[in-house]
Amino acid sequence: VKKQQMSNSSSITQFLLLAFADTRELQLLHFWLFLGIYLAALLGNGLIIATIACDHRLHTPMYFFLFNLSLLDLGSISSTLPKSMANSLWDTRAISYLGCAAQVFFFLFLIVGEYFLLTVMAYDRYVAICKPLHYGTLLGRRACVHMAAAAWGSGFVNALLHTANTFSLPLCQGNAVDQFFCELPQILKLSCSDSYLRKAGLLVLAFSLSSGCFVFIVLSYVQIFRAVLRIPSGQGRLKAFSMCIPHLAVVSLFISTSMFAYLKPPSSMEESPSLDLLVAFLYSVLPPAVNPIIY
Repeated sequence: VKKQQMSNSSSITQFLLLAFADTRELQLLHFWLFLGIYLAALLGNGLIIATIACDHRLHTPMYFFLFNLSLLDLGSISSTLPKSMANSLWDTRAISYLGCAAQVFFFLFLIVGEYFLLTVMAYDRYVAICKPLHYGTLLGRRACVHMAAAAWGSGFVNALLHTANTFSLPLCQGNAVDQFFCELPQILKLSCSDSYLRKAGLLVLAFSLSSGCFVFIVLSYVQIFRAVLRIPSGQGRLKAFSMCIPHLAVVSLFISTSMFAYLKPPSSMEESPSLDLLVAFLYSVLPPAVNPIIY
């Protein structure tokens, strides 16, 4: 399908997503593969949510944040995979203009919220290991609710700003999105070049916030490892490490796949669209499916 050359975004009624495969057999294989991954993510995160909600012994700050993490994971994978599966099943590439804007908003809302929540969870582990006597004071019920609400709220505001900014730009590079879902960088590629300053402003803001969270997580774990290494008994050190390893593994998976996706050289992706698809799969689908296994 050829790109439709549009003078501005108001004349675009739909976008065309990138298909994983051209032949009907491979399209169906893609559908069944994604369905299996989606059901596994639903089952894993659903079990974590149900277990924490039903077991009063798990009503602690660590599990409260894990409960929120599973909710965000369920939401983020649900914002991308179902539409891609439906397109493969019905042999189409189309997504409506509003549907694309909604997909960008919800994916950004949930993925950014998850990043902020992982930062809060690093603080939780820091207090638990470095300031155990103050744990109940610093991480009381009200404080936990406020921190979780701040993570969700930060994701919402960030997504609202980026979505409103992106879809108010004139789009004059066609309507074909080179990705299996409406990804923000791919929509920005369709905009006119004279909107550079508006695009750069929010990107700088997003980079500053993400860098701040990254530095906070790194500094938290530097303090955690220093405290753990001072524990005299080997069993005590092992117990402390076991509290941190799942969170550290999830953070490493999330940050490494996201950085690979957003800091990749543009030239390499233009030469290899299949690599672009793989990178998007790694950061948008893999963490929500693997996080329950890690925990």
